[in-house]
Amino acid sequence: MGKLRAPVFITRHVLIALVVGGVGGVLFMTFLLEFDHYTSTNAFCTTCHSMTYAEESYRQTVHYDSASGVRASCGDCHVSEGVFAATWDHAVGSKDLFKQLFGPDYDDPVINALHLPEAAFAARRWFQARDSATCKRCHTQDAIQGKRADTAAIHREETDGKSCIDCHYNLVHRKVPDESTFKRDAWNRMVEEEFGLEPGTAEQLMSAH
Repeated sequence: MGKLRAPVFITRHVLIALVVGGVGGVLFMTFLLEFDHYTSTNAFCTTCHSMTYAEESYRQTVHYDSASGVRASCGDCHVSEGVFAATWDHAVGSKDLFKQLFGPDYDDPVINALHLPEAAFAARRWFQARDSATCKRCHTQDAIQGKRADTAAIHREETDGKSCIDCHYNLVHRKVPDESTFKRDAWNRMVEEEFGLEPGTAEQLMSAH
């Protein structure tokens, strides 16, 4: 009985390439996992001062301070599950970093508040496009009971064709009206009053950016 021999195309060079490729693939996947983990943390997100405003409101909600001790991080809500989907979200999200560096001064609380509605609407569209998948990491619709007697029935009978975000928004960050009813003039007046600005200042600041 003859010796088993490797196919002729499996040369030493091919074996070396397979080993190097395999090790490289493992290292690359490890890098992606660690990269996605780190860039999904609250500590990373709030390295931009502008994001500390979003964190302030988040810390006042049950998503941060719950009786059960469960705490949702930035990444739990705003980054898709799975290493490739998460990496894609981070890549697409780099446009926000570009805006932070080269756009309006979002570190300024007034500028931040004036531009907040557009950020909120974009986030809601992101959730809708994914059928609120990140919400469902923690919340199981069939198990929702709530504090009102009709909460369970509502979630059983009135959610066809709806996503969580269609009803449940303004839960974590500063309240912004629904996009369909949003009035820019009213929002500008509110910001001016909040920061003690002269009427018309909001429009000037918006037009400058």
